[in-house]
Amino acid sequence: MKNSIIRFSDLTVAYNGNIVLDGISTEINQGEFIGVIGPNGSGKTTLIKAILGLVKPAKGSVNIFNCSCERLRCYHLAKIGYLPQKEQVDPNFPITCIEAVLMGRYGGLGLFKRPAKRDWQIAEAMLGDVGMYGYRDRPLGQLSGGEHQRVMIARALAGEPEVLLLDEPTTGIDAPTQHTIMDLIRKLHNAMHLTILLITHDVNMISPFVDRLALLKNRLVAMGPPDSVLNRETLSLVYGKEVIVMGKDAGSYVIVGDHHHA
Repeated sequence: MKNSIIRFSDLTVAYNGNIVLDGISTEINQGEFIGVIGPNGSGKTTLIKAILGLVKPAKGSVNIFNCSCERLRCYHLAKIGYLPQKEQVDPNFPITCIEAVLMGRYGGLGLFKRPAKRDWQIAEAMLGDVGMYGYRDRPLGQLSGGEHQRVMIARALAGEPEVLLLDEPTTGIDAPTQHTIMDLIRKLHNAMHLTILLITHDVNMISPFVDRLALLKNRLVAMGPPDSVLNRETLSLVYGKEVIVMGKDAGSYVIVGDHHHA
């Protein structure tokens, strides 16, 4: 029997009277790698905020670890790793890679406690796992986009989470580096037995890596293995455009955009 770790029950979220998430009901099982795709404004980031208890549902609920997300305690939050959308780092801000990763340990330290030897060891191990140990003492502001995201993934993992929430982790990175980052995330998922929810707008990039895809346009249009949900009908509903599906046998790659037949 599969163990549900995140459960959405008729989740509805509104901002200033505008519905952003409309009646979302689904479950994410322990150890799954779930991708969430949809256009801008479809509610993808709000879905993560609801899991973290940062927005209050207008109706329905989200449960994680069998606890309502509106009542999460520090104990529960310590089991969640979170990578927000990419932020620009001031190149003059005085923080090294290892110090940035160590920040991921602070949630479990308690008030006014300094990092212990084990905290430093875990931070160094996470840097090693993402291939960035050699950059340990390099200022964060001197990294390339792909290197920065690797360090941020290490920071999200430093708290030894059971669930990893990733919001657009490959935005602003060139295509080869995007594939490298996704391959890294998949390897970490397998090695650490993580439950991962990854949000992206890029259908082509994510489909080869995830167990299931959720197609979101304020409501849940479809959810299932990429091969079963990436079709012309569902993608047209999500993106509001005519869709061409190409290379399905090579990994369900799709092209989304306006297309006019001759």
